[in-house]
Amino acid sequence: MNHDYNTQRKKMALPEYGRNVQKMVDHIKTLKDRDERSRAARSVIQIMGNLNPNLRDSGDVKHKLWDHLTIIADFELDIDAPYPPPAKEILLEKPREIAYKKGDVKYMHYGRIMKMMIDEACKMEEGEKKDYLIVLIANQMKKASATWNRSQVNDDVILKDLRDMSGNKLNIPENMKLLDVKDLLGPRKKKPPLKQKNQHKKKYQSRRQ
Repeated sequence: MNHDYNTQRKKMALPEYGRNVQKMVDHIKTLKDRDERSRAARSVIQIMGNLNPNLRDSGDVKHKLWDHLTIIADFELDIDAPYPPPAKEILLEKPREIAYKKGDVKYMHYGRIMKMMIDEACKMEEGEKKDYLIVLIANQMKKASATWNRSQVNDDVILKDLRDMSGNKLNIPENMKLLDVKDLLGPRKKKPPLKQKNQHKKKYQSRRQ
């Protein structure tokens, strides 16, 4: 008896269409008549469309399905298709590496968006709007810091970090007060007393008896 183990099967280029579609495409490649291959390919395209209804939201569904058929066939399908096949070289080309900014690890817990907001604040003219934005940024920095270590949040450290991250370009409003941690994160959730827990446990056990 022959067992068809997954480890012994041919690797599928697009697994979302399933093993049966892969087998149908492999069979089409064995047909000697081009017209017969083309007719069989159109039938498989209909099946592929039914298996992936999410493609209906894309712009050119049919074109995408024919491209997928070519990929499943490993670019070895000689048929009359309504669209030119995609270039294998382009699909196999490795994506260009994106250069990520490393940033300052010291301030990583504040997040990259916070640094962008500080840079934008530095470009603003002095005035109430800029001061208001600085207060918002400082409070957001405090909130981010509190999520890492709620018990070690210090307003003076937050304001110092704000100055450092701005390259000392921001004039921190005098007597600026930041919100309390509980106002930023909400109160700590209190754990129910142990006695109360035991009472609930006893009630639950008594109901089951």
